[in-house]
Amino acid sequence: MKSRTILLILGFIVWLLLTGSLDWQHLIIGLIVSGFVAYLTGELFTQRPNLFFHPQRYFWFLYYIPLFLWECFKSNIDVALRVIHPNKPLNPGIVKVETTLRNDTALTFLANSITLTPGTLTVDIDKEKGCLYIHWIDVKTTDVEKATEMIVKRFERILKKIFE
Repeated sequence: MKSRTILLILGFIVWLLLTGSLDWQHLIIGLIVSGFVAYLTGELFTQRPNLFFHPQRYFWFLYYIPLFLWECFKSNIDVALRVIHPNKPLNPGIVKVETTLRNDTALTFLANSITLTPGTLTVDIDKEKGCLYIHWIDVKTTDVEKATEMIVKRFERILKKIFE
């Protein structure tokens, strides 16, 4: 019940920000829509709703966005250069990387961040072993520790502060 209430409040705040209107019609519709969404998804997204009230999490998320965009930009340039210059080596393969993240939301966020970065694709997550299997367009190493450092660590340390 608590998680649904928090999602209702957050959903209603987002509704107000998106509509930019305080008319009673918008307020009523916003409450109805927010309530419906909170009812349907309340238990899916908030296993620990008390974390919503830690403001440092939002700071780290705002820090994560430009970091993620920068990593995407660098990867886009790398992939574009591989397309333009056919002599640039391709060494595709699947590597195993380790993660210390255990929260489902954090793992999903990490896997999606890796997948959205050009040149890498998350193939599988093994939560019990704490590892991900990543398809990498140019495998620079098959050593688990080195691959983890190159692919995962830049995202993981911040995601840990956001989600755990």
